[in-house]
Order: sequence, then C-alpha cells, then structure tokens
Amino acid sequence: MTSRLTQYAHGGGCACKIPPGELEDMVRGLGAVTPPGAPGDLLVGLDTGDDAAAVRITGDQAVVATTDFFTPVVDDAYDWGRIAATNALSDIYAMGATPLLALNLLCWPREQLPPDLATEVLHGGADVCAAAGCHLAGGHSVDDPEPKYGLAVTGLAHPDRLLRNDAGSPGTPLSLTKPLGLGVLNARHKATGERNEAAIDVMTTLNDAAARAAVEAGVTCATDVTGFGLLGHVHKLARASGVTAVIDAAAVPYVDGARQALADGFVPGGSARNLDWVRPHVDVSGVDGDTALLLADAQTSGGLVVAGEIPGAPVIGELREQAEQTVLVR
Repeated sequence: MTSRLTQYAHGGGCACKIPPGELEDMVRGLGAVTPPGAPGDLLVGLDTGDDAAAVRITGDQAVVATTDFFTPVVDDAYDWGRIAATNALSDIYAMGATPLLALNLLCWPREQLPPDLATEVLHGGADVCAAAGCHLAGGHSVDDPEPKYGLAVTGLAHPDRLLRNDAGSPGTPLSLTKPLGLGVLNARHKATGERNEAAIDVMTTLNDAAARAAVEAGVTCATDVTGFGLLGHVHKLARASGVTAVIDAAAVPYVDGARQALADGFVPGGSARNLDWVRPHVDVSGVDGDTALLLADAQTSGGLVVAGEIPGAPVIGELREQAEQTVLVR
C-alpha cells in the first residue's frame, strides 16, 4: 500500500474543481434562496460568483460563510491538512472578514488508507485554525474512495467594509499578494514526489495580513486566486464590476521553479481548461503561450487580487473603462 496521498486523487488541490465553464452552466438560472421573513439581509449571494456569502445581521455586523475542500495536493498528510485549511479560510479573508468558527469536512477511504493519516490531516487543519484565531469544533466525515479535506467557515465583517468582486472601478491599480505557479509545481510533485518547500510555504501562508491591509486602506474590491487561475478570477472580478482589467505580465511574480516545471511538461489539466475558458474574454496575444498558461494556472491556496495598493504586494495592472474583453494582458 502506497502512502503517497496524491496517488489516490485524480487531480490535486484546487485543480480538482469542476471546470469554471461547466460550473457556470450548472448554476445558471439559480439564485440565492431568500424566503420572506428570513433573518438578516443577504448582501452577497450567488449572482457574481464571489468568494463567500454574506448576510447583514445588525447595522455594523455581517456574517460571512463559505466552504472549501479538495483532494490531496501533497503527499504529507499534515501539510495537506494545513494547505486545505489555509485555502478554506482564504475565502473569508477575500471578503474582508475575520474567521470565527470552522467545521472539518473529511472524506476518507477507510479500507485503503490508515486512520492515523486522517488524524495527521486533521491536526494540520487544527493548527492552521489556531494560528488564525478561529474556533474549530467538530465537522462531518464520509467513507469515500478518494480522500478529500477542507473546512466550512463562518466569519464576521462590517457590512460596509466587505471586499467584493463587483466593486471595482476604473483607474484602480491591481495588486497580487502571492506568487503564481502553484499548479504546475503541484503537478510536478504528484508525478515525481519532489517536494518544493517554497510552494508549501506559499500555500500555508494565511491571507489575513493582506485582507487587514486592504480593509484598512479603504479597499472595497478583491478576490482570491485559486482553482480558476489569475486570469479566471480577474475575469470574474472585471465582469462583475463592469470594467476591463489590464495585466502587466512582466510584473506578475512566480514561485521559484514554476517556469521550469512548466518547461518540463508538468501542467495540471485544470490550468489548460482555465485558459480555454477565458480565451473568448481575454486578450493574451501580447505574451507567449507558456506565460498565458501560467497566468491561467490553477492555484491552490493562492493570494488575493486587490483593487488597490497594499504594503508588500506588487502592482500587476489596473482596472480601466469596460472594453470588449474583460482582461488584457500586456
């Protein structure tokens, strides 16, 4: 029996998501359920595909809720737990909220993998929640042929200081808080077993400081960069905001080794599908094919794209008046 967790997954991390085009087809026509008399005021629902849902419960307090789980992205069980938990908390931070309570979501192949590995995964998630100052209490488990782990998270925010993907305005710079290339590096790890410490460090770094800096700077528009890649998530932000995003490809940072992993042929299927999905809406004629693929690379526990300048985050472009295409890469 192999102990390489990634060999039990058909796709690793956020690259195992349903492709964005298929997902949008699935949910087209569906809306948030807001029954008459339901408590609170729904502020963010399904319409713009934002990172989490938000409900105003008082004049100065909103509840923000999300869930995120995925297949193993690394072979080390403890690290996988840390990465999955960091990624789930990211949706809360991407809304400008503070995580309050998390619940474990665990799918485990009981007859193929020993329970002590599952315990290591859960310990990883618990340590991340502790570092985030977020309660972790219980959850749900399922006997499943493919291992999966993540969290359902509830957070709190001021209703007027939410970070939303539909609040972008022309003339605003775009900042990116983590380097790209996690998808191709994780694909290399799955194929070869090679461990990239830089990638693990990026995937286990919370987006809490970036979110606080954005809120303190008065930013109102942001999203995180995960399974749909930078191009996919910026496309959704620009579409929701009614603007066009211009990305300076030379200003985008990458994790060490990412370009070499791509050159060596390690490309997750999710990254290629992302690029196919955004092509009708994005002009990538100004860059080579490898760069376009990296910009669409399916990230796991990536950073935030912030419509504004925040300390320590490189400016990678700007928002402009709406043009025919939602994203222009230069």
